Amino acid sequence: MRGQSHEMVQLLTPDGQRIDNDDFEFTGTTEDLVGYLRDMILARRFDAEATALQRHGELGMWPPLLGQEAAQVGSAHAVRPADVVFPSYREHAVAMVLGVPLTNFIGLFRGIDHGNWGNLEKFKNYQIVIGCQTLQATGYAMGLQFDGVVGPDVEDPAAVIVYHGDGASSQGDVNEAYVFAASYNAPVVFFCQNNQWAISEPIALQSRIPLYERARGFGFPGVQVDGNDVLAVKAVTDWALDRARHGEGPTFIEAFTYRMGAHTTSDDPTKYRTGAEEEEWRGRDPISRLTTYLRNEGAIDDAWQARMDEEARQLGVEVRASIPKLESVTMDRLFETVYAEPSVALEAQRREYNDYASDGEDEPGSLSGESHEPSKGR
Repeated sequence: MRGQSHEMVQLLTPDGQRIDNDDFEFTGTTEDLVGYLRDMILARRFDAEATALQRHGELGMWPPLLGQEAAQVGSAHAVRPADVVFPSYREHAVAMVLGVPLTNFIGLFRGIDHGNWGNLEKFKNYQIVIGCQTLQATGYAMGLQFDGVVGPDVEDPAAVIVYHGDGASSQGDVNEAYVFAASYNAPVVFFCQNNQWAISEPIALQSRIPLYERARGFGFPGVQVDGNDVLAVKAVTDWALDRARHGEGPTFIEAFTYRMGAHTTSDDPTKYRTGAEEEEWRGRDPISRLTTYLRNEGAIDDAWQARMDEEARQLGVEVRASIPKLESVTMDRLFETVYAEPSVALEAQRREYNDYASDGEDEPGSLSGESHEPSKGR
């Protein structure tokens, strides 16, 4: 039955061979796939640069995406202009595909702006609180219904896609979002990146059945897709978002992937998983399998790879150079941008904060008393 798959959807094997699936088909071109490969390579380079910046003391923390590039790039390319994305805190590749400035993430994890981003129409703020974005996304999707921009007769229908991890699927907020989405037939796709580890807890401890099978209990379809296969991810997400846009309700996608790095840079995965497990998943690497396929097709060669390496290197230079140019957002500025017009209650909170800061607990006018001058000699 399409929409409650009993086997993992895969269109590109780990050794780079195209295969067929009875229910899902990748309809893009070889040129599209070359573009997806470029996106994944650049996302991996950005992630590596941000990790290095944290190790040099330039960022307070960083959540790596290493290994999850196909899940994010494939799903991001299914998003249309009218759709809206609600991320968690690891969707760096999704953001890159959608053109979100990379300095947004550098500033957030440097601790200088509290995620005070502009241009949030397409890609909402990162959410650090586990799972709360699913309720926000479901409410937004219900709003799209009330606005009349969902349904088979709408010229340019819209939908919502919300990202969360396997660990978040155990949160109450997330399950409440599933209930509301089902009850109101909300146009939302729950895209779960099952990277096998909720920090240090394995998926086997979180669920006795595959995560996608839970969707049936809430009353909407669930599909498990090979999250390291960008073709399959794109095909499945296309289908799910199309259902949502045309008023057919929510879908749960379980992208079966693997977090090759740490949960965050404060985590040590060697404490809870084996090298043998990591080596097994390294053989399923999303970039390697697509590279193999495209080389066999004659779509890329050594010259293309050399150009790609140089582009990735240049991206690294630009990311590092962005650090000294970042400016701290003052608390006054944050208060100014809460509402379009000031309110009595907000002014009272501003005075309360200034009194708190004047007592020496915090530096007035800044997010914290800590200096964020670029480190030297590190």
